[in-house]
Parts: sequence; structure tokens; C-alpha cells
Amino acid sequence: MNPLEELKSLITEIESSQIAEAATLELFRIRFLGSKNILKPLSASIREVPNEQKKEFGQLLNEAKQKAEALFERTQSMLSGGGVGKMEVPDLSLPGIPFSLGSRHPVSIVMDEIIDVFARMGFEVAEEREIEDDWHNFTAMNTPDDHPARDMQDTYYVASPPGWLLRTHTSSVQARVMTTRKPPIRIIAPGRVYRNETVSARAHCQFHQVEVLYIDEGVSFADMKQTLHQFAQSLYGKDAVTRLRPSYFPFTEPSAEMDVWFGLGDEHAHRITKGTGWLEIMGCGMVDPAVLEACGIDSKKYSGFACGMGIERQAMIKYRINDIRLLFENDVRFLKQFASVV
Repeated sequence: MNPLEELKSLITEIESSQIAEAATLELFRIRFLGSKNILKPLSASIREVPNEQKKEFGQLLNEAKQKAEALFERTQSMLSGGGVGKMEVPDLSLPGIPFSLGSRHPVSIVMDEIIDVFARMGFEVAEEREIEDDWHNFTAMNTPDDHPARDMQDTYYVASPPGWLLRTHTSSVQARVMTTRKPPIRIIAPGRVYRNETVSARAHCQFHQVEVLYIDEGVSFADMKQTLHQFAQSLYGKDAVTRLRPSYFPFTEPSAEMDVWFGLGDEHAHRITKGTGWLEIMGCGMVDPAVLEACGIDSKKYSGFACGMGIERQAMIKYRINDIRLLFENDVRFLKQFASVV
């Protein structure tokens, strides 16, 4: 066998070597890397190789040395931790290491539930900008210039353009829809809103709302009551008991607040209902004719109702969360509790 063919044969031997014991590894080291290894005589035999093959021979000789060294180091590293002279073979029947999966945020879970309930009743989702102008946020909603909600102590205004602000409610979405579409209008407006409030266990400077708007000919207070009662039963159970209490909002007349009977079955129920058993879940009312006219809708022909609720409040009720700040801190220890409810 000529030196070139012999060298190629040795490379094939190195590549096909299967070493599972320290003793076998030592024999491999002596044969290919020892002081009297088999590759040394081949180095001297380069003179016997034809001139046109010398370059190839030299390259293959270096390749053989590198492959032998790499195999030795790799195998030695694997065997060094065995202690008994055998390579550790993993148990392929064991289950794999699971990937850590994320989960939906409780606010997103509850918001999707609310959207789904109203979607089944024929409402469509409407979304708009979070940085809003004064007219859509306040004026169109029948909130006069001297109303305290316009004060900088209650609202975040942006530096430019003047009079623009971080929306304080998603009612601004209703205003934009009413000014661009003709009745019948049946929408829900979910989204983030901002209030200049001190952050505490029960209040935050940013939170989420879902507001509902239905405008058509002949819409009555009874339509609103039945719609919201059906919503409460879908969200809180088919046996949910509701009531409406008179209230005041600038953009609805008459206005009301809806309560759900939560009961007094445990300490949690006593705390969140303040000992009454009733829990307020949303504000609602018939759309004020002034709001309809401001948005270009004939209030003599059309009527409608609107309601709105805070999503964080619903999430805190559903999952018995006693501090709203937990919903904004992105603490994985807190959020991973909701992986099973997605």
C-alpha cells in the first residue's frame, strides 16, 4: 500500500473509532498520539510520494493528527466524570426537560371573557387612540369646561399639541364612532385609560375599561336593563341577582349603577361588599340627548344606552386579588398562577 492510501485508511479508522472505556482510549492515544505513534513514519515517507500528490499528502497528514487529537480530548472529557471507566449513556426513556411556558395576564383573560359575552349579543369591538383631544374626551361627552375632571389634578395632559391628553375613559371611542358612523351602532370599546390618581391597593394611575354603546330607534331603559342582566348572568353565573341604583354621569340621563349580589358567605365577601352583600360592577344609563346632538345624531329619532366597567376590578373579584398593584408589577411568581386558567 502506498503512503497516501495508507494515510487515507488511518483517517477512516480514526473517524470510525468507538471508544467507551478508558483502557480503549489509552490504546488509541498510544497508536495515534504517542511518542511512537503510527503517523510519525508516514511523515518521513513523504519523499516516496509523487510530487503532484505531496500537497494532498501533507494536508491529509495534518487532518489525521487533528482528528485524532479532537477525538481523544472529546472522549477523555466524557469519561472523566464516569469514575468507573465507562462512558455515561443517558437514559432515553426519561421524560424531557419541559419548556417554561408563559401565561395570559388575568386582565387579558377577563377582558376577553367580557368581549366574548357582548360579541354573542351582537356587539362589535371598536378601538381608538390612547392620546386623545379635548373634544372627543370631554366636550362630546357633555363635560363642560369647568368640570373638575378636566383639572390637571385628575387628568394627564401631554405637552404638545396643546389640549391633548391621555384619555380618561374609552368614552372617547364612542364619540369617534358616533361622529363617523350612522345608527344603528352597537359597539364595545375595550382599552387602557389613565387618571392622575395616587397609586394604592385599590386605585392606579392606569387601568383598563370596557364601555358599551347601543344606539338605534326605540332603544329603551328596559333594553339596557335586560342586556346588562344577561351580561351579569354570563359572567357571574346563571343565578346572578342584579339591581340598578340611581346615579349621575355627565353623558347619560337617567344614569344608574349596577350591583351584583355577592353574598356574605365569607370574610372576602364581607370585605369587598363592605358588609352589604351587594357589589357595584359598572355604571350605565341612557345616552344624554346632548351627547347625541354633539356627535351629529338626531336625538328625536334615535336613543341609546351606554355602560362601562373597569377590567381590573372584575379581575380582582374573579381571582380574589386584594391589591391592584399586583396586576402591573409583572412579577412572574404572581402571574404564573394563571397559567392553568387559559
